[in-house]
Amino acid sequence: MNQSLPLSWSTSETTVSPTASIPTEKLPNYDLILRCQGELRPDRVAFAELLRRYQSHVDKILYHLAPDWQDRADLAQEVWIRVYRNINRLQEPVKFRGWLSRIATNLFYDELRKRKRVASPLSLDAPRMMDDGEMDWEIAADDTSPEDDLARREFYEQLRDAIADLPEVFRTTIVLREIEGMAYEEIAEITGVSLGTVKSRIARARQRLQSQLQTYLDGSL
Repeated sequence: MNQSLPLSWSTSETTVSPTASIPTEKLPNYDLILRCQGELRPDRVAFAELLRRYQSHVDKILYHLAPDWQDRADLAQEVWIRVYRNINRLQEPVKFRGWLSRIATNLFYDELRKRKRVASPLSLDAPRMMDDGEMDWEIAADDTSPEDDLARREFYEQLRDAIADLPEVFRTTIVLREIEGMAYEEIAEITGVSLGTVKSRIARARQRLQSQLQTYLDGSL
């Protein structure tokens, strides 16, 4: 990650076509991406606007995948370097968000394998099983007693251990589904596997987490 990419550009760095009657910041995402794909190198003004709109999306994915990495900002910058270099390869601009998520996720796992991390890369709120099999990751914000706080901390420790035991592909699908709220179809496209495989991985990941955390899910929280 020694290369750098300016994360904010001024319009003075490029010449906007006089035929472009719509200001860049007013363009819909689809047209914005087309501008980025229109030349040998992306239109920098259009790309800067694209970055502005989706930076928080990249940051959110990396935060949930690697909350304890001190160099997440460098990782995010590398994501945008890859986007800048490869945006002309995106054949369907309407799928930009999923394509971007795939780049961020793949980059994280590339780095994870390089570092040979042992600790869990993921930190999630406590899940509760719902009647339909989904997992509710929200925790009530009401004031709690010291005993409740202790139980909650113990649960988080158990949760980190349980997530660390998940295969990487399970961990990825859980993040994309439960944290990013993506549809199964989107996850299938990002991970490059069938819809059935995505559903199976998510179900198996939930089963593993529920099995290991059942005591807490039954009423410790």
